[in-house]
Amino acid sequence: MKKITIYILLFFFALNAKSQESIFSNMTLNGYVKYMNTVIFNDIDSVWAVDNLIHNRINYRWYINNNFTFTADMRNRLMYGDIVKATPDYDSIIAVDNGYMNFLTNNIYSNQSSILTTTFDRLYLEYNSNNWVVTLGRQRINWGQTFAWNPNDIFNSYSFYDFDYEERPGSDALRIQYYPSYTSVADVAVKIDKDNNITAAGLYRFNKWSYDIQFLGGIIDTTDYVIGTGWSGSIKDFGFTGEISYFHPQENFSDSLGIVITSIGLNYMFDNSLNVSIEGNYNGYFDKLNLNSFSDFYFMPLSVKATSYSKFSWFGQISYPIHPLLSGTIAAMYFPSLGHGYFLMPSLVYSVSDNFEFALYGQRFEGKFGGQYDKMTMLFMRFRYSF
Repeated sequence: MKKITIYILLFFFALNAKSQESIFSNMTLNGYVKYMNTVIFNDIDSVWAVDNLIHNRINYRWYINNNFTFTADMRNRLMYGDIVKATPDYDSIIAVDNGYMNFLTNNIYSNQSSILTTTFDRLYLEYNSNNWVVTLGRQRINWGQTFAWNPNDIFNSYSFYDFDYEERPGSDALRIQYYPSYTSVADVAVKIDKDNNITAAGLYRFNKWSYDIQFLGGIIDTTDYVIGTGWSGSIKDFGFTGEISYFHPQENFSDSLGIVITSIGLNYMFDNSLNVSIEGNYNGYFDKLNLNSFSDFYFMPLSVKATSYSKFSWFGQISYPIHPLLSGTIAAMYFPSLGHGYFLMPSLVYSVSDNFEFALYGQRFEGKFGGQYDKMTMLFMRFRYSF
């Protein structure tokens, strides 16, 4: 009860706070509340499963002095509906926290049809002085350059399909950054997970020929060595980005074969603000995933190696501001390894006011796994209030 009371007090305190304004002279508190209804089915005339999610986020900053900042961001989710009822041990699945500080995720309440869970996905202390930034705690370490898949993002892999988690997961890590100039950075980080596996790597990013170029190297999950490179720039008026990572097992190093994962993308913005993006991905680890359905991948633990449903994948997206308050997007993926499988996600987002948003999303998966055809449709309706 004491834990529940603390969370409730934080929630209502945040609701009464004005967005981006100081709570005290050196503290800020903001966030949002979302409601999302989800419908899942294989075919329109098949059985429908309906789920509901009330999602609250609270972002807290304490600017201790000119050098130190403390951050604590939490997400609270109330889930209820058919999927919760139909999935055995769903509460245990939701409560899984792969970080070293896995006590930061807890189910406050659960029964056969509903779960209330909370997690701190950011909890860190940052020191900033001159050209140095040192961060300790649960934080996001983003080394990715491309859009749909990120082979360089070895600390914080994320799923493109999880559109409702814009902040993306964090890592329990120590990170040290040094900025020799405005266009370069030397970045070193060490992460530990709940099984005491270590991911430790260094990255150097610089600007050359009007491109941001990076090189990285280290170990991942205490199992593989990794080296990689990435870039972000332009070819004439086209944005041009790419990432390549090579993973090699530490055990039996001389007798083992490594794998390559790479993504390369182009994007273009027309004069009428129509934005077009395309991206290609090669995943050398795909054959080891042993996927039997789309849901296997959709709900599996995040990993930089589990980046796609296919050895080769292709991505395209078109976005257009239909009206100053209404934007539309269509994203699609093609999976040749799944018997010409595909993914389609249309969306509409309407800004009702400065802090209130209404959105519709759809996701359709179709493909063949080992001769077995699989398909899944998910429809989402979401309301979001920001404070």
